[in-house]
Amino acid sequence: MIRRHAIAAAALALLSAPAQALVPCGGDFPTFVQAMKAEAVTLGHEPDTVESFFRATQPDPKVIRADRAQGIFQLPFIDFSRRLISQSRIQNGIANLERHASTFETVQQTYGVSPGVLLAFWALETDYGAVQGDFNTLNALMTLSHDCRRPELFQPQVFAALSLFERGDFDPANTTGAWAGEIGMVQMLPKDILERGVDGDGDGKVRLKTSVPDALLSGGAMLRDLGWRANEPWLQEVVVPQDLDWSQTGLAHEKSVAEWEALGVRARSGQLAGGELPASVVLPQGRNGPAFLAYPNFHVYFEWNKSFVYVLTAAYFGTRLEGAEIYAAGNPSPALSGEQIQLLQQRLEALGHDVGGADGILGAKTRAAVQAEQRRLGQPADAWPTADLLNAL
Repeated sequence: MIRRHAIAAAALALLSAPAQALVPCGGDFPTFVQAMKAEAVTLGHEPDTVESFFRATQPDPKVIRADRAQGIFQLPFIDFSRRLISQSRIQNGIANLERHASTFETVQQTYGVSPGVLLAFWALETDYGAVQGDFNTLNALMTLSHDCRRPELFQPQVFAALSLFERGDFDPANTTGAWAGEIGMVQMLPKDILERGVDGDGDGKVRLKTSVPDALLSGGAMLRDLGWRANEPWLQEVVVPQDLDWSQTGLAHEKSVAEWEALGVRARSGQLAGGELPASVVLPQGRNGPAFLAYPNFHVYFEWNKSFVYVLTAAYFGTRLEGAEIYAAGNPSPALSGEQIQLLQQRLEALGHDVGGADGILGAKTRAAVQAEQRRLGQPADAWPTADLLNAL
C-alpha cells in the first residue's frame, strides 16, 4: 500500500472545515487526549459520547515509524511503476471490471470517471480490497494529531471520525485501516467519508471496507469534488521529436493539443484528444525516457496524492487497465540516488529555489527548480537531474 496521500487529502479537507481551535501538540499523551475531549465538547459533541469515543485511545509508535519511512517514493518512475504494476494486478483488474461492470457503469454515468481510473486506485491502495491495513484508525489519527509535524491536518480527521461514530459508522476499538488514517478499499479519510461517502448498494450504510459499490461510488464522488472533468482523458503516452524545446515540457507548461501536434508530438497509438484541450508534455525521466501528454484531469490526481511518481504510476496504470500498451522506456540517463537528490535539493535551496525541503524525493517543486537551472546553465531543460547537473551546481 502507498500511504503518502493522507497529507494531501487532509489538507484539502481543511478547506471546508468549520473553524476550530488547534489543540496543542506534543507533551504528555493523556493530557493531549483530555484537550482533544474538551475541544470535541466545544464543537458541540455530547460529553458522554466524547468519553466513550476516546476511552481506549493510545499512541501507536508504529504509525510514527511508518510516517518516517517512505523511501519507495525515491525510486524513479520506471522502477516505481514496474514494482507496482504487475501482470497479476492487471489480470485482477480486468476480472474486477467484468465482475462489477454495472457499478463501474454507474460511476461513469454519475461522475464521469472512467473505470480504469478507479481500478488503478483500488489496485495500488489495497490490492482490490485484499490489504486494507490493520492499524487502529483512531489510534493512528490521534498519534499523528499529537505529533507536531502536521497536527493541523490530522486533528480535523479525529473529529470527523467522532461524527461517524455518532451515526454508527465508526467503531473506535475495531475500525482499522492504513497508518495515516484512511479506511476502506480505496482508502478514504474520515472527513472524506463523512462528506463524500455514497451508499452504493442501497443498504442504508456507507461501508467502504466491505461493499464494492459503496467504495467505488464514494471514490467517484471524491474525484468529482476534487475537480474531475467528466468523461475527459487524463494521460496518454506520446512520441516527442528530438528537437522539441525541452524547457516547454513539464506540468508548469501547457499548450493546446493542436499546438503540441504542430510541434511534432504524436500519440504512440491511437489519436490525441480534441485539439483545443490543454495539455502538458511530461518526461518523468527526461527526454530519453518515457513521454506522456497530461490532460487537465491528471492534475486532480495530486489532490489524492502529492507524490509525482505515485500520481504518474496511478494515471498510467489506469490507461493500461483500459488497453494501453506498455510504455516505451527508452534509455534515460541514470537516476541520482536519494542521497544525491538530497544534496541537489540543498544546492537548489542555496540558489533560492523552493523545493519543499531536502527529502531525497524528486517531486514537482524539485523538478521545476532542476529545469530552471538546466535552462540557466545551457543544458537540455527536461527537468531530469543528472550527475552533470549536480556537478555543475
